[in-house]
Amino acid sequence: MGEIFEDILQLVQEGQLRVSDHGYDELAADNLYVRDIVESAAGAVVVERYPDYPKGPCVLVLQKTVQGDPIHVVWGIPKGQSSPAVLMTAYRPDPGRWEADFQRRKQ
Repeated sequence: MGEIFEDILQLVQEGQLRVSDHGYDELAADNLYVRDIVESAAGAVVVERYPDYPKGPCVLVLQKTVQGDPIHVVWGIPKGQSSPAVLMTAYRPDPGRWEADFQRRKQ
């Protein structure tokens, strides 16, 4: 595997994608749509990498909604597997916890 997010983008492009149950719950809570997240994935910026996450390597990325609002998305690949890409969660970041660019946590 190469860079984890590059691998994830390739899987998404190939349609090898699933959304976790937690992901669906979080999407619904923040009024976000899977289609919008998938369509905006290619423009995402990696914020944090979690290569040793127990369920498999994953990344936190900053994406934009179709309206241009910032959202954080955690994408991963199941441990010991090469597919599918998993949309683990997505949410609207709290401005009180993140710097104005939503790429760094406030100290």
